[in-house]
Amino acid sequence: MKARYAALAIVPALALVTPARAQTELIAISGEVREKSTNEPLPGVSVSVKGGTIGTQTDAEGKFELQAKLQYPFVLVFNALGHDKREIEIARGSRRIAVSLDSREIITNEVVVSASRVEESRLKSPVAIEKLDIRAIKETPAPSFYDALENVKGVQMTTSSLTFKVPNTRGFNIPNNFRFMQLVDGVDMQAATLGVPLGNAIGPTELDVASVEITPGAASALYGMNAINGMANLTTKSPFTYQGLSVYQKVGVNHVDGIDRDPSVLTETAVRYAQAFNNKFAFKVNGSFMRGTDWLANTQIDQNPQNASSANPRFPELSGADNPAADLWNRYGDDNAGNVAITIPYNGRNETFNVRRTGYYERDLTNPIVRNIKADASLHYKLTDKLELSYGYRFGLMDGVFQRGNKIQLDGVTVQNHKVELKSDQLTVRGYMLIEDTGDSYNLNPLALNLDLQNGATGLTAAGTSWGDKFRRELLSQVNGGASLPVAMQQARAAADAGRAVPGTAAFNTLKNTIVHTNNWDSGVNVPGAPIPGGAALTQRSHTYHGETLWNVGPRITFADVLLGADARVYEVIPDGNNFVDFSRPLGERTQPGGNNQYYKKFGGFVQATRLLLADRLKITASLRADYNPEFDPKLNPRVAAVYTLAEKHNFRASYQNGWRFPSLFEALSFVNNGNVRRVGGLARVNEGLNYLDNSYTLASISTFNAAVNAYVAANAGTTASQAAVRPEIRSLLQVGNLPTEQPEQINAYEVGYRSVLFDNRLSVDADAYYNIYSGFLGQVEVSVPKNAAGQQVPVGSDDAVLAALAANRSARQDRYRVYTNALNNYHSYGSTLGVTYNFFQKYTIGGNVNYNNISANDQSDIFVTGFNTPKWATNLSFGNREVARNLGFNVVWRRQSSFLWESPLANGRVPAYQTVDAQVNLRVPTLKTTIKLGGANLFNNRYIQYAAGPTIGGLYYVALTFDNTVIR
Repeated sequence: MKARYAALAIVPALALVTPARAQTELIAISGEVREKSTNEPLPGVSVSVKGGTIGTQTDAEGKFELQAKLQYPFVLVFNALGHDKREIEIARGSRRIAVSLDSREIITNEVVVSASRVEESRLKSPVAIEKLDIRAIKETPAPSFYDALENVKGVQMTTSSLTFKVPNTRGFNIPNNFRFMQLVDGVDMQAATLGVPLGNAIGPTELDVASVEITPGAASALYGMNAINGMANLTTKSPFTYQGLSVYQKVGVNHVDGIDRDPSVLTETAVRYAQAFNNKFAFKVNGSFMRGTDWLANTQIDQNPQNASSANPRFPELSGADNPAADLWNRYGDDNAGNVAITIPYNGRNETFNVRRTGYYERDLTNPIVRNIKADASLHYKLTDKLELSYGYRFGLMDGVFQRGNKIQLDGVTVQNHKVELKSDQLTVRGYMLIEDTGDSYNLNPLALNLDLQNGATGLTAAGTSWGDKFRRELLSQVNGGASLPVAMQQARAAADAGRAVPGTAAFNTLKNTIVHTNNWDSGVNVPGAPIPGGAALTQRSHTYHGETLWNVGPRITFADVLLGADARVYEVIPDGNNFVDFSRPLGERTQPGGNNQYYKKFGGFVQATRLLLADRLKITASLRADYNPEFDPKLNPRVAAVYTLAEKHNFRASYQNGWRFPSLFEALSFVNNGNVRRVGGLARVNEGLNYLDNSYTLASISTFNAAVNAYVAANAGTTASQAAVRPEIRSLLQVGNLPTEQPEQINAYEVGYRSVLFDNRLSVDADAYYNIYSGFLGQVEVSVPKNAAGQQVPVGSDDAVLAALAANRSARQDRYRVYTNALNNYHSYGSTLGVTYNFFQKYTIGGNVNYNNISANDQSDIFVTGFNTPKWATNLSFGNREVARNLGFNVVWRRQSSFLWESPLANGRVPAYQTVDAQVNLRVPTLKTTIKLGGANLFNNRYIQYAAGPTIGGLYYVALTFDNTVIR
């Protein structure tokens, strides 16, 4: 069957009678709807009266009946997924009508709004844009519509948890993606203090989402703020258009192999109800609940191998499982904060060994059971036929594991959203508020650190009672007793760990519960072994206030279509004394809870003009946006794009835009002490009194310096570490930080593309290529501010500063900071994508996409590792038929991505290549208005990770039932 634009044909002639005068009367009309090519009845077709709230659906035999008080003439609208929507005017008569609809496998008339913030044909969009509509969402084999984004051209998905997934496009991926924006009905879903869009944790339910548009690459010229790596725009169903009751129930199972956890049941229930009255007032309510057993991060790769300068390179026998300084991906407390330099006589000389605390595995610190509760409701009132006023409330609660600088167990995180909107075809005025509360969440690193500190301080003490002292004594005893070095290390660790809280015991659970409910992370660090431990609670609360206006000027300007926009946003953070503090307080009082709320503001506006030229074959779009944050100078974001249509089918596009991204709230104002390292924002007001920007050494150079000191002492008997440290050739290894005050990062983005539908609408082709230049790239660098023995800061370069940099003085004579700052180099990334869909026989369709991303190497190293974190190649291939037999459809998706290097403050290493297969079969039961969907994600249970230290993802198998009594108006 050839796919065509849908056509409606009335088979019997309708009696046309011109009324003497218009009047309302009780009218009954009936008929049937069939598919044109097969002549088979079409069930579930929406039949509604245009401009009203009256409608019905066809039954299992494609028949319908409609009876209502109407006024001739009126228009009937026939709407069915996979078919064109058509309208028939009924002038007079009550005879049965027959309607035939021509199906379409490749959609040619999609409308998108994200690319230009106005409705336009996707074929003629000025930038690359992808769309999932209701049909694609229903037919995806992914467990949810949000999971289906992973199969969209150009999209890379990062799964931190069963409940927490974040998309990214075009490189520089991180689990907390500051650079990717997610909107739901115009509301930015980024949680302010966590600094990341919370996946779909507070987004629409499966039943309420109408479409998802993905704009790869920079979108900041129109949306500002943090949309320089891409944007997802989720739109929900209008209660005027989609009315009735829908219920969704999914039951699934994961961990089927029992490797990480026992096989576990996943359940998700959702309900939607919407109703309209007199085409003036409408409402809708949604609710959903999901519960399951989370994926587990349990990959034990050592980031500190024996040949690293910070381990023990002189002793190759201390490698692999016998490395006493191992820093494993998914173990906490064994990083730099837990390092001890232990010196003992060995083989006739004093040898220094690096050992680290034993730490705790992620599996012992996290909660395997996760929930996601969502609810929303909205009221809509049409002031006129074209002007609608609405109020919406949205609530989301989620658990899961989230990664920022460290892993965070999210427990009962809630986000609420209130939105008021006035909208017409030319004007949108919107205001909303987000309320964020992190609930009972906690950070795994300080949890592990403070669990260990209850068994003694980490380093060596004069009293000889610390963990390091116990390790040293037993190590010396074992070596003197003739034990091999690896065995001696094992025995020394066992002796030092005696009395340690053991996972699974009541003592461990009690101590853990105390720590995760204590918000002050500093106390345990400053007072090792204290009866009241240091904390790990993540207690963050904030409000986000946002207002914006969009005005399509329309016929008021004749030379071009002009769009004007303006917006303002204010973040209000409630200081907790731990993650965010009151910077107006003296330094010594900042870590006390309370104080003045902190504010972070942004204002912006833009103008966009579009003009058609060359007999409407050429569309030129230009925009200019200005953004202002009181912390920085004003920034301009220009964009210019052109689309040329050749022979009515071939659409070529090219665009350039400049984009700025202001630092996120956490990048700007954080003040977190985590394992003797304070993670701080890069604003000047945060640096006041601390001097980490201008009086510090970089951690990387301190590690190199200490390795050189140890090597010199080992090679020169009788030389002390202090004497070696001040030697010119060794002290010169220390690199002064000289960090710039944090500034916005910038992107210059270039893109070309081609989009067409060919061969009588049977073949769809979409290709694009991009080139991005990032400057002032934001990231983290770790530095140390030197102090003298009295605890006072000393200037870098002095002898006191050099001695303070020795590893033995790390706790007493160094204040360590992990600082958000700008990279020194520019970064050039580039890539391309190709997407093809082909309807090759009847309703059989094959499609796929190939994605390539890469980055150019710089000649000089930077002050921190930026982390492109993106596979060079990613491929998706799908094959399906939405109706291989009557009411029966299927779809299969194969996905593969190449291996790539992942770099982040938490973990570094290669992410292996992986491939998966997703599949689903769905059966529609029109008499029950129900669809049964049986499917599996990662059908063959091919275990894989998506980023270093991320969870291992296996198969998820499910059956879903959807009862849909919705009528589409």
